[in-house]
Amino acid sequence: MDAQGRGRADDIDPADQWVLNPSTGEYELRLTPSAPQSAVPGPRRATPANAGAVRGRSAAPEREQDRETHGVPGSPGQVPPPRRRRGVPEEDPLPGRRRSRAPQKKKSKAKKVLLWTGGTMAFVMVAATTAGYFYLKHLEGNVTTTDVGTAAKDGFSKDEAFNILIIGTDKRTGAGNESYGDAGSVGHADTTILLHVSKDRTNATALSIPRDLIVDVPDCPTVQEDGSEKIISGTQGVRFNTSLGQDGRDPGCTMRTVKEVTGISPDHFMMADFNAVKTLTTAVGGVEVCVENAVNDKESKLKLPAGKSTVEGEQALAFVRTRHSFGNQGDLDRIKVQQQFLSSLMRKMASSDTLTNPAKLLKIANAATKALTVDTGLGKVSTLKDVALELKKVPTKNITFMTVPVIDTPGEAVRATVTVGPTAPEVFNAIINDVSFTAVKQQKAKEAAAVAARLKGTKSAASDVRVRILNGGAPAGSAQETLNYLQNDEGVSKSENAGNASAELAKTTLEYAPDQADQARRLAAIMGLSGSAMKPGKSVTNSQGLPTMTLTLGKDFKGAGVSLTAPAKAPTVEGQSTADKVQCAS
Repeated sequence: MDAQGRGRADDIDPADQWVLNPSTGEYELRLTPSAPQSAVPGPRRATPANAGAVRGRSAAPEREQDRETHGVPGSPGQVPPPRRRRGVPEEDPLPGRRRSRAPQKKKSKAKKVLLWTGGTMAFVMVAATTAGYFYLKHLEGNVTTTDVGTAAKDGFSKDEAFNILIIGTDKRTGAGNESYGDAGSVGHADTTILLHVSKDRTNATALSIPRDLIVDVPDCPTVQEDGSEKIISGTQGVRFNTSLGQDGRDPGCTMRTVKEVTGISPDHFMMADFNAVKTLTTAVGGVEVCVENAVNDKESKLKLPAGKSTVEGEQALAFVRTRHSFGNQGDLDRIKVQQQFLSSLMRKMASSDTLTNPAKLLKIANAATKALTVDTGLGKVSTLKDVALELKKVPTKNITFMTVPVIDTPGEAVRATVTVGPTAPEVFNAIINDVSFTAVKQQKAKEAAAVAARLKGTKSAASDVRVRILNGGAPAGSAQETLNYLQNDEGVSKSENAGNASAELAKTTLEYAPDQADQARRLAAIMGLSGSAMKPGKSVTNSQGLPTMTLTLGKDFKGAGVSLTAPAKAPTVEGQSTADKVQCAS
């Protein structure tokens, strides 16, 4: 907008002032000055040495035009050059003096946004930093957190694989939601997805857990409003959805139940109710869905023609709640519809129409933070942003949706519930070991060959293997259990229990010195260790003062004698799909 058409600063939409930084892939708030700026750079103000750090990025090298002040009236220490009379040809500059710059063409409005010079740049960047800070604080005030104690991690790491449990509750709070039946629901785990994101960010797996899956809910330590802790007793043989809400159970109890059923430990949770579907789909401008046949569902009040439609708000909520119009009208078919809906939402979020629209992104951020309840480890908006940026790295073609393999509960006259199927452990094991369900290269060829080579070569006799065993996250007593197994069953007599490790590990490791490689290969064969579990390093001294290897049992330890070798390939699960594929519900 030109100077004549410029309104008051209060009339400017903040969303229009966020600009994509191509270097970082993130949007930055850049406030337009309230008055038109001269095209000639003014004197550069002195800035602190750490100004770049304050702005949240490295200070860029000064451009030559920023350093030069020749010919700018008022520049400190500069004398204006004599004026040249009209018609007199310009003289060549004296040695060491630069020729005056020719006037530049007026830049486009888009380019003006990126034009930062002299003191104006410093002022605007400080203002932008302050405004950005307050906007983040505004978003942070939207987020609701629940302290689930040790069920969740304290923070988020960008360098590890991570598991987030996404919980959709059937709580009917909020305007218009009381009409959905069961108005007094305490908020059960109606829709639950365990999202695993690989360490290398090449792939992700979204595993749906049926609400009617029969499980054992463990005892759950629950933090009360006054900060005290209450143990809610577990129950056996109940539906999975009762792991939340029932008897005062919190999302931490749902996390513990998932670990009990799958062996996979969720790191964090994100929970949303009915309102989240309505507000988020409205914020993105609607989500495209597809149905093979026209739908007129009296229960959910969903009406859609055959083919593709765009739904948002109440209609989007009706779509994900509908089950009487799809498949056998059960929850398993509704899960498939919900997976198709989420795939479409992911494609919409990753589209250029969304990513290049600052106004839409701010609207989505505001809606998302208002809709979510998270654990305290994710309570900061900056942490949620980090999670989103890590998720953004995963191609939609490598995000796999699937459901826990199940079978009908034996003995039920009317099929209402399901139990974990015989092929489910293979799925759980693949996720635990960070194995992709899509065809991606998880390691470079040279790295993979080097890891595999650690297992190749001569192996010493079991009686020559010297190892100390530490518990680094395995169940209590695992180190002693392993010691007994190695000494009594495998003849590894030179082994000892060294107690607990100083830190917990996700996976079991064996560290050894180069001259112990033959011992390491023998122990790897006995324990079923993969090449990636073997860590060439150094030996330590055991209780007899002799050099020894160190075996640290991680969270992946399944018991003495149970192989720890990760599957080379993930199993194929019936009905699995990827987020890049458009599917029609039927």
